[in-house]
Amino acid sequence: MLDKNPGKVNIVIKHFPLSSHKFARRAAAVALAAHRQDKFWECHAKIFKNYRSINEAKVQEIAQEIRLDLERLNTDTKDPAIQYLINRDISNGQQSGVRGTPAIFVNGKRLNNRSLAGFQQAIDAELKKM
Repeated sequence: MLDKNPGKVNIVIKHFPLSSHKFARRAAAVALAAHRQDKFWECHAKIFKNYRSINEAKVQEIAQEIRLDLERLNTDTKDPAIQYLINRDISNGQQSGVRGTPAIFVNGKRLNNRSLAGFQQAIDAELKKM
């Protein structure tokens, strides 16, 4: 969608760790801490790819794969500022009616048709309003 709509579309990631996934909150903190080392997207992709098997050992493996400073990563994941961001995102998600992930919104409206055509239709509709 970014390539099809250059300069018109932005992606905003919000973290909504599910309580049913005991490691989800830690994974969100790790991704945010990786951002501080300019490795958010690499980390996010690997965590998402491995979401069914994510645990502390897997996080450490991913961190090593993408060459994160492990000491800094482990310190940053405990930073109250990162925990605040996760709590804020959870609150935003709850207020928006999010019950699961991934949940996708276009200009604050939940996207139900998550096909490429559905994405483009929603984007086009919002761009027309501008």
